[in-house]
Amino acid sequence: MRTPLGVIVFLSLMLLLDLYVFQSIKIVTNTSTIRTRNLVVFSYWIVVALSVISFLLFVYTPQDFFGKKIRVYLFAMVIGFFLAKLLAATFFVIDDVRRIIQWTFSKAVASPSVTSSAEGDNLSRSVFLSWMGLIAGSSLFGSLLYGFGNKYNYKVVKHKLSFDNLPSSFKGLKIIHISDIHTGSLLDKAAVEKGIKMILDQKPDVVFFTGDLVNDRATEMEGYMELFSKITAPMGVYSSLGNHDYGDYVQWPQDGISKEQNLDNLKKVHAELGWRLLLNEHVVLEKNNEKIAVLGVENWSSKIRFPKYGKLENAYQGTDSYPFKILLSHDPSHWDAQVRTDYSDIDLMLSGHTHGMQFGVEIPGIKWSPVQYVYKEWAGLYETGKNKLYVNRGFGFLGYPGRVGVMPEITLLELI
Repeated sequence: MRTPLGVIVFLSLMLLLDLYVFQSIKIVTNTSTIRTRNLVVFSYWIVVALSVISFLLFVYTPQDFFGKKIRVYLFAMVIGFFLAKLLAATFFVIDDVRRIIQWTFSKAVASPSVTSSAEGDNLSRSVFLSWMGLIAGSSLFGSLLYGFGNKYNYKVVKHKLSFDNLPSSFKGLKIIHISDIHTGSLLDKAAVEKGIKMILDQKPDVVFFTGDLVNDRATEMEGYMELFSKITAPMGVYSSLGNHDYGDYVQWPQDGISKEQNLDNLKKVHAELGWRLLLNEHVVLEKNNEKIAVLGVENWSSKIRFPKYGKLENAYQGTDSYPFKILLSHDPSHWDAQVRTDYSDIDLMLSGHTHGMQFGVEIPGIKWSPVQYVYKEWAGLYETGKNKLYVNRGFGFLGYPGRVGVMPEITLLELI
């Protein structure tokens, strides 16, 4: 069996990182007893060995070897351990840079007595920064373990949105917005059913879903059709496609099904759920002889690694006469790149995609996630003039089976 280059590279990075972290472990245990040092060293390398074995098992065993649930957690533990060490290593790098600068300076200008004193300070600072790195890495790993319990901790987030040009008949319209269900990752039907009940408890007038129903394959919906078909609303359920829905991230054919057939099957899934899938087109909602337009596009991203299947010009065609327009577009980068500049009369755009990276801090006065360094609009409500964008944090999860600080979201929007 030929080993993929990516596996070799990742394993090499893992082992180099392990060796680097180990140097700091030696520093912090320098004053400990020999027995304690040996125990720490033995424990560390046992964990490293288990991590490498787990990674290899994940890569080289069939999908059904452990079962879906174990594989998901196995992958999460390996990546979590790697990220924890990567965070710890940032402190060690700071210490190494500091020591190099201080050593260079001391050799150039300092007397022997000053050099000796600097070496003592150097050691104490190295111990401090090593401890800080290990504590930071351990805290990250601990938070990721804690986050496993949050993946079905659905939150209803409510906003009232005011628009001057909204027809009076649509004042008070209650919209449920959900996104990124990722049924291929879901592991607990009972927990998902509670989330669906929370959606229905809001008694929405209309429901909008903005893409990534599955991870890759339409067959991931098997066993979940009955649950998600319960999502209904008086004015209908409307949906769009996300980047994962196209099956771009797996090799085809799968079980004799081509990539094209998989996408066709997924479109049928939307229809069987009773959801109106909008493929670069629009529909009209009518109430008391007043009308608004709902546009839906396929995935369109300004980021190079994501596709541009969407054709907003097609969806927009024929909507000039409607005083209010809502756009369903999976990727929020679409808003700045095309919607606000070329279609500024679209009043409200609904997106998802980012999941808030399933990791961050959202408390009064602080809203942060690593994903904000890639996506300017990554979670919640954004406004520029009369244009509004709402980015849903995602109903499901992908990769990491958990949530830290950024909970799975059911959005209730009331137009006023």
